[in-house]
Amino acid sequence: MQVVWFKRDLRVHDHPALMAALEGGGGACLPLYILEPELWCQPDMSYRHFRFLADCLRDLDLSLRARGSQLIVRVGEAVSVLEALHRDQGIAGLHAHQETWNDWTYGRDRAVARWAQEAGINWHQPVQNGVRRASQSRRGWAGGWNQFVSAPTLSAPDKINGIALDDGDAGALDRILPDFAAQHFDEDMTQDQSQQGGRRQAVAMLKSFLERRGTAYRYEMSSPVTADNSCSRLSPYLAFGALSVREVVQAARRRKNAIADDPDHPRGKTWLGSLKSFESRLAWHCHFIQKLEDEPQAEFHAFHPAYRGLDKSGPHVDERMRAWQQGQTGYPLIDACMRSLNATGWLTFRMRAMVTSFASYHLWLDWRDVALYLARQFTDYEPGIHYSQVQMQSGITGINTIRIYNPIKQSMDQDPNGKFIRKWVPELRDMSDQLIHTPWLRAELAPDYPAPLVDEKTARRTAAAAIYAIRKAPGHRSAAASVVEKHASKNGDRRPKGRAKGRLKSAPAKLAAQNNQSQLNLDL
Repeated sequence: MQVVWFKRDLRVHDHPALMAALEGGGGACLPLYILEPELWCQPDMSYRHFRFLADCLRDLDLSLRARGSQLIVRVGEAVSVLEALHRDQGIAGLHAHQETWNDWTYGRDRAVARWAQEAGINWHQPVQNGVRRASQSRRGWAGGWNQFVSAPTLSAPDKINGIALDDGDAGALDRILPDFAAQHFDEDMTQDQSQQGGRRQAVAMLKSFLERRGTAYRYEMSSPVTADNSCSRLSPYLAFGALSVREVVQAARRRKNAIADDPDHPRGKTWLGSLKSFESRLAWHCHFIQKLEDEPQAEFHAFHPAYRGLDKSGPHVDERMRAWQQGQTGYPLIDACMRSLNATGWLTFRMRAMVTSFASYHLWLDWRDVALYLARQFTDYEPGIHYSQVQMQSGITGINTIRIYNPIKQSMDQDPNGKFIRKWVPELRDMSDQLIHTPWLRAELAPDYPAPLVDEKTARRTAAAAIYAIRKAPGHRSAAASVVEKHASKNGDRRPKGRAKGRLKSAPAKLAAQNNQSQLNLDL
């Protein structure tokens, strides 16, 4: 029996682990997902994540059933589940993609590896996103990533001979998922506006981005007024593996080639710039996951050792944390972003950076507390990206420029007319465009809105002084050099070169234009 252990790869398309299992099992395999109670008790996990996962599992089950199989779901600790299957059925091979996720899953995978070795079972772990396991250097990383994403995608199998189990309960998602949720979560998510999971939603989102929404992505990705529509919104589907990075990169390249080959394409130059930026961000997506693969303790400790003892305790920490979480800091754009995040599970990158910077610098909150709260709120929580970015925006990597976002300037720049603010902070809906960024100047016009929690200038200067003092300390520079050597891009490895710019062999211009729609199709 060949077992495919689905984890963060919830699809049947471009799935090397599934294809290897089918080859090893003569076209038959056991598609397995393990709901692990201990994982869902971790401080970075939330019901929002589980709901998205449940959508993805249901869609995966439909895809498997359409091919003659079904998803087998088990609840329990991974080694115990696999051991029971091996005892009852006999596992000849275990197949699961290499996973770079949180520390808990890292420990679980090591336990499974020990068990598989002791049981004499080969555990095949193909690469999923171009991240290199046990990498000793970042040199040449971008070239290797481009080679990975440029390789042909694997089509979904037409037929999967699923292995039947005798317990009569295999794949009972309609019972298992609600029961698990009732036992492990008590949040009221009736008002939740986060994205729906699943392969079908992922494909639809990708198509709408490449065909319509992404035209001005390059220019509209920063502002919360425009980003909701202009950004791809694919991040949760990549985080849960409803789409592979390779599928998305190649779909974007096909779209770029079709536009480049059509000199009469409307807004062609704008499209090409946006698609170039989009592909660069896909490379950065995996670049940051590689950081966590190379240093798993980045989830808990600052990359630079000088910041690991930074004390941010104080009498008002809990009060400031609550105000920041609830969008009650008295700074309109900060509060609008936090309320939007709490409701939808998503923020554009610049706003993520701004709310993190404000929490870490102005409110002087510990980066780990900030990171855990945001992790639970982000539907697209991806630990490798998340912890690296929180550390960068908190000024504790020791190698990145200290950038303290001014929430008033960002408000004026990114939401000049207060459209986003009025949507999420209705207490300010009657403020003028001029006052909506600084409502404390006429506090009587918004009596229900809080005064600023801290003075912006004083808090910024105090935080900057503390961080710069650490940077000036003896030994900081040599330790920073070690961080650069281990984690920074090397020799222009920020994005792929040459063909990595996205040039794939394409049809002549007229044919490409005629077939533009079909080129964007991805199978369900």
